[in-house]
Amino acid sequence: TKGGVKCWGLNRTGRLGDGTLTTRLTPVDVAGLTVGMLAISVGEDHSCALSAGGGVKCWGYNGFGQLGDNTAVDRPTPVDVTGVTSGVQAVDAGDNHTCALTYAGSVKCWGDNFTGQLGDGGTTDSLVPVEVLGLAGPMRAITSGDAHSCALNFDGGVQCWGDNFYGQLGNGTSEGGTLPVDVTGLSSGVQSINAGEHHTCALTFEGGVKCWGRNSHGQLGIGSLENGLIPADVAGLAGGVQAVNGGEYHTCALTNTGAVRCWGNNNYGQLGDGSRINHWTPVEVSDPASRFNATVAAW
Repeated sequence: TKGGVKCWGLNRTGRLGDGTLTTRLTPVDVAGLTVGMLAISVGEDHSCALSAGGGVKCWGYNGFGQLGDNTAVDRPTPVDVTGVTSGVQAVDAGDNHTCALTYAGSVKCWGDNFTGQLGDGGTTDSLVPVEVLGLAGPMRAITSGDAHSCALNFDGGVQCWGDNFYGQLGNGTSEGGTLPVDVTGLSSGVQSINAGEHHTCALTFEGGVKCWGRNSHGQLGIGSLENGLIPADVAGLAGGVQAVNGGEYHTCALTNTGAVRCWGNNNYGQLGDGSRINHWTPVEVSDPASRFNATVAAW
């Protein structure tokens, strides 16, 4: 209620931030973060929080430097990210890297850089934030997947960088990019972006959804299992969507009427339609008595 952070679940590498390695079945306070936080983001084994003062703190696994404190030492309590103690408006954690968006519209990333996901033109891991090079003007949003990241500029254009094995950069190839590349057909008209593990989706100003990248379970929503090297329209969602969120192998969208529609992997019932059948196009979450105002597709 006052900007505090609580975490729970598996606590290997200290990713709950409570100073222990003890798994927690109920929420515990993240040490030192009981007030003043604006947002949080969770990677594979690390987490980060954005403070009201525009600084970033991270905790958990740090084998690739994804905590940004100039070490590769795991931290069971939050540490300050070097050089970003103020001026940050958003932070997003990938599997083993992290990116931050500054109020000036620049993007800085740190951690694992094996596939160029730091966007600095190289493939060397960084223990501290480095600036993403070659972005087309100031950015207003960022999102990170497993080993790729994307940014959205004020013209509604999207650029991505990093791993592209499944086409998750959306530029018509499967060649990785250590620098940002333009997403084909999305030079304008996009209001928000969100990355799953190996796919990315964009919400247009018209309320439609376009996705690209890995499609092993139908998570692109295009009616097939073919990977998408460029953005394609999600079937049946040409308008009326207000938010979209990608999970590991599934994706969900919130409509203007408060309904939620999901598609992709459904092995554990994550599409919410009462079945465990994968769906290659959106199905509505079965809760006719409820209308929603937010949706999150977890890993």
